[in-house]
Amino acid sequence: MKWDAGAVGWALWFLSGAGVMAAGVVWKGRAVRPFAASRARSVARREYARDLRRAADHVIAEARRSAGEGEPAIVTVGAVMRMAEKRYGRTEVERWHAAAALRQRFEHWRCAADCVTDAYEQDPPGARPG
Repeated sequence: MKWDAGAVGWALWFLSGAGVMAAGVVWKGRAVRPFAASRARSVARREYARDLRRAADHVIAEARRSAGEGEPAIVTVGAVMRMAEKRYGRTEVERWHAAAALRQRFEHWRCAADCVTDAYEQDPPGARPG
């Protein structure tokens, strides 16, 4: 069998496709980490915020399930912090970040009708009293 330029081109095309598929199997469809440090930091910030929002959603749902008939569900910032640590492994959660995530999800799920929270008592550092 004689190799010509077309056969070599198709062989390279096939091998590069097989390499991409093998990389996809190894990485399971996601990159291990971004190449740029700034991109890695922005990804970490987004994941941190997403984990806090998810923890707040879990705490709100759990509080609603455990509240009795006619009683308001009590949702605390401490519970969000504990859920973020327990479920997502976030050991370094700032209280005001958890309060901000809880406020956001509290308003998103319209919890004022059947829940109470202490998230509105938390101020970010450097906020003016007032």
